[in-house]
Amino acid sequence: MFDLSTDYASQVFTPQVMKKRLPADVYKSLKKSIDSRTAVDPKHADAIAGAMKEWALEQGATHFTHWFQPMTGVTAEKHDSFIDFKGDRELTLEFKGKELVRGEPDASSFPSGGIRATYEARGYTTWDPTSYAFVKDTILYIPTAFVSYSGEALDKKTPLLRSMQALSKQGKRILKLFGTKGDVDIVTNIGAEQEYFLIDESMYESRPDLVYAGRTLYGAAPPKGQDLDDHYFGVIKPRVLEFMEELDETLWSLGIASKTRHNEVAPAQHEIAAVYESSNAATDHNQLIMETLKTVAPRHGLVALTNEKPFAGVNGSGKHLNWSISTSKGENLLDPGRTPSENARFLLFLSAVIKAVDEHQDLLRVSVATAANDHRLGKAEAPPAIISIFLGEELTEILEGIKSGVKVEAKKRMPFDLGVDVLPNFPKDTTDRNRTSPFAFTGNKFEFRMVGSSLSTAGPGFTLNTIVADVLQEFADRLEKAKDFNKELAKLIKETIVKHERIIFNGNNYESAWVKEAEKRGLLNLLTTVDALPYFIKKENIALYERQGVLSETEVRSRFELLLEAYVKILHIEAASMLEIAHRDIVPAVVSYQTDVAGAATAKAAAAAKLKLGAKGLALETNLLKKLYALSDALDKDVTALEKAVDKADEDAPILKQATYYKSTVIPAMEKLRATADTLEGLVDSGYWPLPSYGEILYSVK
Repeated sequence: MFDLSTDYASQVFTPQVMKKRLPADVYKSLKKSIDSRTAVDPKHADAIAGAMKEWALEQGATHFTHWFQPMTGVTAEKHDSFIDFKGDRELTLEFKGKELVRGEPDASSFPSGGIRATYEARGYTTWDPTSYAFVKDTILYIPTAFVSYSGEALDKKTPLLRSMQALSKQGKRILKLFGTKGDVDIVTNIGAEQEYFLIDESMYESRPDLVYAGRTLYGAAPPKGQDLDDHYFGVIKPRVLEFMEELDETLWSLGIASKTRHNEVAPAQHEIAAVYESSNAATDHNQLIMETLKTVAPRHGLVALTNEKPFAGVNGSGKHLNWSISTSKGENLLDPGRTPSENARFLLFLSAVIKAVDEHQDLLRVSVATAANDHRLGKAEAPPAIISIFLGEELTEILEGIKSGVKVEAKKRMPFDLGVDVLPNFPKDTTDRNRTSPFAFTGNKFEFRMVGSSLSTAGPGFTLNTIVADVLQEFADRLEKAKDFNKELAKLIKETIVKHERIIFNGNNYESAWVKEAEKRGLLNLLTTVDALPYFIKKENIALYERQGVLSETEVRSRFELLLEAYVKILHIEAASMLEIAHRDIVPAVVSYQTDVAGAATAKAAAAAKLKLGAKGLALETNLLKKLYALSDALDKDVTALEKAVDKADEDAPILKQATYYKSTVIPAMEKLRATADTLEGLVDSGYWPLPSYGEILYSVK
């Protein structure tokens, strides 16, 4: 029986465990390094490694691994046992400081976007002490960064750590101007709301498209989808609840504070959300959440899907990324306080975010750009591809007041009068929420709602950190030179609001009218990954990343190449999967059913002629056959068209040209084939149709 009070983080090498097991001076030095985000003293490495090994052995560990996050989108690990020998082949268990601090995986076997040649194999993983080691499945996991032999980042963690350092550096300059004393660090925090689908394992195994591509490439809409809104926050089914209970206990033992669980809007869709923590730890923990979803589900006969759009016609899955800035003392710098109009520091940080988002809409769109997320964004289930900020009525009024020079009184939290004596009155918030906004202020943080469910939070995280750090640097440069700080501060805030108010939109982002309005405002509308990614390598964006020390030009260009390569490869896999399923499954099923219907019609016509009944009673078969003949001809043409489209893809062309071709030629061919096949699914007897239907998949888990 799991005991939350004693078993939470039982598999984590926490500060409490460190304090108990390390010599006092070593612990003090390590704790200082973690808190200040500075390098660990090398002379303590052996002592830390020894204590970590002894603790891990007690948890049942037999191996250790440097756990890292390459540009594949998943995590990577190589296991080494603690086994060693000394003297006359005497068995011993060893784990030295050098093994803790550094590892050396084969860098040539991971995507590098041209940073490394195929024959250049050396790369390094290096221990990240700010994300605690843990034991899972008899392995001691040591969170690490992954870099090339020449020092370029080959992973998602390194740029995130750099961006946190950049924002802290510039933010501390701002705090100093407001009179903050002492060595106070600034930390960015993330809380990710992870959406996912749960389906029966047998259904998954019967759908090659789910196995190969992670989403259904064929599938007619069921009679009932999410029309009645009866799944959202509904009673959780017993089998799903059992899965969620094991999921929570597994995550809790790893020190992951999973807090919220509920049914999402679409049938078979659910959400799990963890408590806020530093961006670095939150990113590691979200990767573990996605991995644990997929490892726990099969023990309940289920499969967890984190693809952004596994089923057409119902809501896809996102990962709402809640983001905020706080001091190392726990003070939230995006908390307006009781009188936000008088909280100058809050207004300055808010202005920095507004300016950063407006000036770098392109980079935020790039940070969530994938082939799968393109199916989700702008489909009236998620924000559009247009970036805007929702601030709410109160903050918008305050900013309008600053712009016009009119003081706005803070709104009081008025109680609800519910009209029922037994129900308690409670104060309502001073502003409503906006679920259609891609970047919404929700009281003391921003919610970036465009992030796809399968994405690492590192990309959006380091993008937000970098663009805000750059604006804070600009603000600090100006304010540090001011003769009258308060006067210059007020002027700066007003100028920022006036110049960047176009990015603020509190209305319905789903309405077509907003698309036209956004265009008038000069906001970008980058509909697809191929439209967005070229902005990544714009001269000014490369300069931004270099200026903040987050990515070099080489690293930016390598990521540009990798993201486009992933886009092309994913679409190629999807197209190839569609063709295989068509040839092996759908075409034979249609031919077989059509033959049987034709045979039945012929037999019926012969019987009618023998009985001298004429053509009466043949309308059903005749009409069905006409439809089947027309659609089977269309199916053949559509399959051939997709084959030709895939065959004509030039693998030697520049990667952007390849991606553009897949977007403009292959995707339309895939969509046309799917439309024909889905229409046939509605006509062909279910006993002949080779794939489980949407209705069977989405409603199979009881």
